[in-house]
Amino acid sequence: MNDSDEGAGGAAQSKRKDARRNKETLLDAAAAVFVTSGVEAPVRDIAAKAGVGLGTIYRHFPTRSDLVIAVYRHQVDACAEAGPALLESSPTPHAALARWVGLFVDFLVTKHGLAAALQTDNAGFETLHAYFLDRLLPVCTQLLDAAAASGEIRSDLTAYQLMRGVGNLCIGADGDSRYDARRLVELLVAGLRQPN
Repeated sequence: MNDSDEGAGGAAQSKRKDARRNKETLLDAAAAVFVTSGVEAPVRDIAAKAGVGLGTIYRHFPTRSDLVIAVYRHQVDACAEAGPALLESSPTPHAALARWVGLFVDFLVTKHGLAAALQTDNAGFETLHAYFLDRLLPVCTQLLDAAAASGEIRSDLTAYQLMRGVGNLCIGADGDSRYDARRLVELLVAGLRQPN
């Protein structure tokens, strides 16, 4: 391989990184617009928030359904990737668990409309729900196991039970300003602590 081949390879790799970063920026912008305006928000609003043209959005996501699915998967991936990082950087495993559950709540509360928009395609929704469980249950299990092994929390709760309980506390959080799902979830996580 000569120098020009190596330079071309480096340029192609740099373009792929830029494309990946641009796509992530686009997904973050779409998620933010969906939170404030719902999944039926005009694509031009998403393009403006991302600082790109409409053509860029349609090149990556030919249909609104493609965009909604990509946003959902992107948010699930971000939540999954945060778990191990929090476990490594937090002062205690319980603190890591509490911070991760906070991110999980943010995901659940801000994805309003995503699941409803996807439920018209039952097979697609089931596939996404399976993806959600496959990605997040192991992360939650790792955090729970670490906190239980450190003696900080009780060990008789499964990741599925915790995630389901958190999810149930988040239902309707976007429709009632008097209801504070985050506060109730904080109380739930605090209640996991071992009695002294």
